[in-house]
Amino acid sequence: MKNLFAPLTILLMLMSESGHAEPVVLPLRLDYALIKKYVVSQLFTGREQSALLWHDKPDCSHLILSNPQISGQNGQIKLLNNVAAQFGAKFGGQCVTLLQWSGILETLQQPTLSNDHSTLNLPITQAIAYDRQGRPLDIAKLQNLIKSAAEPKLADLKIDLNKSRADIERSLSHYVPKNSSDDLKAIVSSLQFKDIKAEDNGIAIKLGFDTPTGTKPLPATQPLSAEEQQQWQAMWQNWHGFLAKTIEQAGRDNSSDELRDTLTEILLDSDRAFKAGLTSQSENQYDPIRAFFTQTWERLSPVLRTLAKQLPEAQAMQYLTFISATDVIYQLDAIGSPFGLGISADGLRNLVRLLIAEKQQNSQTPN
Repeated sequence: MKNLFAPLTILLMLMSESGHAEPVVLPLRLDYALIKKYVVSQLFTGREQSALLWHDKPDCSHLILSNPQISGQNGQIKLLNNVAAQFGAKFGGQCVTLLQWSGILETLQQPTLSNDHSTLNLPITQAIAYDRQGRPLDIAKLQNLIKSAAEPKLADLKIDLNKSRADIERSLSHYVPKNSSDDLKAIVSSLQFKDIKAEDNGIAIKLGFDTPTGTKPLPATQPLSAEEQQQWQAMWQNWHGFLAKTIEQAGRDNSSDELRDTLTEILLDSDRAFKAGLTSQSENQYDPIRAFFTQTWERLSPVLRTLAKQLPEAQAMQYLTFISATDVIYQLDAIGSPFGLGISADGLRNLVRLLIAEKQQNSQTPN
């Protein structure tokens, strides 16, 4: 759930107080790799992403699904699972195999929303089992077992906002001023799915939430003081070193000097933009942070998507989480200026000061 809602967490982290009480509807796109990670954590918790769905008391018979693969097909989610089934009996203290079968279970599942729009359900519209040569399963006993033991478990998969609200609020509480904690709780409590659609490369979701009422937009902030700049530089150097290593690894993963050079150039641009946004007031309403973000993401997004498709699943997840999170911010920037969103030099200064204060507090807290 943490990876699945990382885009939402970063989105809300950037929100500042607003004098508007209008609801916001934001389009999200969740790649199927992110959906798969949640599905695996919910059901496929055995070794090598497996799920023991049924076994008999002597433990001579079982039904196991494994290695789920998720994609889109004709407006539905297609889920492929390896199937390993066995029927046996115990004779003289030994299990004797009577029937053994392995193949693929393919289900089409239609994403639907609960009545209160807080849960995304995945009811099955079609289920087909076939062997490794593509021949349909024709063993009645096994067909009945799949229908009674496997299909209900797959149909019960869901993405539940209610179960994730507390995690989202905890994650954000470190980045929100204490006097805004009630606003944060109200925003998280108001989260709802407004619409859902399965596409070829992911699920398109419209997420709604309410902005706080009775508050005022944050005033313009002053540039960081010399002391604050020194503290920020210490934190940024640590992050900069981590990002530089990540970029070098990305170039090796992709075997592309061009990719590494592009990412390195963007990192240098971020250094300049952050320095300008944090240390001086903008002139002629030019905001270096907003300009850097909006211009850079159009350039960076397709590069990272291409890279993610070429990487092993675990590495690709890191990129897809970042892409999804930043896509949200990018889309929000286009619709969000009336709501006082902090994709700006002022927003960055506020966030940096919160991070500095948290670091100071942690250093003073006894172990």
